[in-house]
Order: sequence, then C-alpha cells, then structure tokens
Amino acid sequence: MDLDAFSAVHADTWQRLDRLSRRRRLNGAETDELVALYEQVATHLSAVRSAAPDPSVMSHLSDLLARSRAAIAGAHDPSWFDVARFFAVTLPVAFYRVRWWTVGVTVVFCLVATIAGFTMYRDAGAQAAFGSPAELRLYAEQQFASYYTQYDGSSFAAQVWTNNAWIAAQCVAFGISGIWPVVVLLTNAVNVGAAGGVMALHDGLGIFFQLILPHGLMELTAIFVAGAAGLKLFWTVVDPGGRPRGRAVAEEGRSLITVALGLVLVLGVSGLVEGFVTPSTVLPWWLKIVIGALVLAAYWIYVLTLGRRAARAGETGDLALEDRGDVLPTAA
Repeated sequence: MDLDAFSAVHADTWQRLDRLSRRRRLNGAETDELVALYEQVATHLSAVRSAAPDPSVMSHLSDLLARSRAAIAGAHDPSWFDVARFFAVTLPVAFYRVRWWTVGVTVVFCLVATIAGFTMYRDAGAQAAFGSPAELRLYAEQQFASYYTQYDGSSFAAQVWTNNAWIAAQCVAFGISGIWPVVVLLTNAVNVGAAGGVMALHDGLGIFFQLILPHGLMELTAIFVAGAAGLKLFWTVVDPGGRPRGRAVAEEGRSLITVALGLVLVLGVSGLVEGFVTPSTVLPWWLKIVIGALVLAAYWIYVLTLGRRAARAGETGDLALEDRGDVLPTAA
C-alpha cells in the first residue's frame, strides 16, 4: 500500500468526520453521516494496520475514532458533575425520605432520655447503680466538663468524628435486623438522660446543657437520622410497598447507604464544633449554643429545600438509571 496516496484519497473523509465529531449538536442527517463515516474510517484504520502500520497515521485515526465514538454513544458527564449531583440531589433527597422517621426517633429518644434523667434524679437505687455519692459528685463537678478539655481540639474532633461515624454506619448497615438501631438509640438515650440526672442532682444542669447543646444538636440528630434509616430499611422488609421484596430492599439499601456516606460529613461538622466550640474558653455559652443551632438549621434547610425539590422530580437517592440495571415493571 502507498500510504501517502491512501491518505490523500481519504483525507476529505477524515476531515469531515473530525468536524462532525467536534460539533455539540447534530441534526438527524448529520448524525447518520457521522455513523457512516465512522464505519468507513474504522475500515481505513484496519487497512492501515494490516498493510502499512505507520504509527502516526494509526494514532491519528484512533484518536479520531475515539472522539467519534463518544459523539455517537454520548460521552459520560465529567466527574465534577457527579460530585455536584451527589450534593445537590442524591444526598439531600436521601435525607429527605427519612425525615419523618427521624422526627419519630427524635421524639422517642428525648422521651426516654427525660424518663432516665428523672429516674436518676429521684431514685436512690438508680443513683447507687451509677456510683457512690462521692463518685457522682466527682462526675458532676469535674469529670463531665473535663471530658471536653482533656485533649487538644483537633485530636478530640477526630476521635469524636470516627466514633460517631462508626455508630451511624452500624445503625444503617445492621438496620435490616430491626434490633441494632433500637439498642443503640435506647442505650444512648439512657446514658444521656442519666448524665443529665446526675448533673441536676448536684446543681449542674445548666453546665450540662451548655456543654451538650452546641455540638449535641447536630451530633444527636445525625445519630437519629442513622437510626431512622436503619429502621426504614427494616420496615421495607416488612412492607415492600407493592414491589418484590428483594428489589425493594435493594433500592432502599442503596439509597440508605447514601445516608450513611452523608452522615460521615455531617458528623465531621459536629465533631469540629465539639472539638473547638464546646470547650472554648473565649466564646460565651449562649454563642456556643447559637452556633450549634445554626449548624442544625443549615442541615434542615439543606434537606427540606434541595431534598423536597429532588423528591418532587422523582429522585430517590438511588443510583442513576444507567447504573441500577433493568427491572421488570410491577403492578401496584
């Protein structure tokens, strides 16, 4: 094969394919032409490889065919688009879909914590189970507050973040059992309530709320969301909502894994508040609580605005359609 002659004969075809592959929009006739030229140039590349394997020509034709193939099949959205979509659509709608479960878990948690606190405050037997009178006083007057100042801010924030993220992940992952989230939530509710009861017993209830609220508003809400997600997954097993049970669990499971990933970020924020705001000796206590309330408000604004909009558009927090696999339609 005379490669120079071959290239000269087909140069117009290659240039035309190059121009079409670079256009952002094509009409029907141009699309048909693009496909036909792609097939021709693929044949040209095969001929060059077999008869006159010149590296520069093969590289040029290979690049041309790759760009044409992307134009025909549709190029994948850039990675930044996937990241933006995750935070603007997938994550908020996943949180939004468990909002009422979160509210229910919050109410039950607060009720159990309040009962535990009153029991600790009034019941001598509960107090004795917690510790001796001297130990209770030491806890209320020193140990409770020193917990937030015994480590430097960055180390404490990292420790709190990893611990709470692990708890949240377990609530979601083992939620299908219907037992683990309940155990985690009840245990935490009793512990928080008992700590408040001990503090109240020694006139330290004000200190208790000053140290709990700045980070606890968001931190506890994140745990509530994790528990709610786990329980929702369990309920999907009980009531798949007209879908085949396996399909329903798979769809909800993928969506709730999104919740778990999002909670890692949320708990990272609350960890920073707990590491640097809660133990601060510069900020007044009321400002610390305001900061915690603003963080919580930002979370709910994010969920209720972007999440509601995504839900109305039919989003569920599941994978994109092309990544889920095809499923058979089912009757409602």
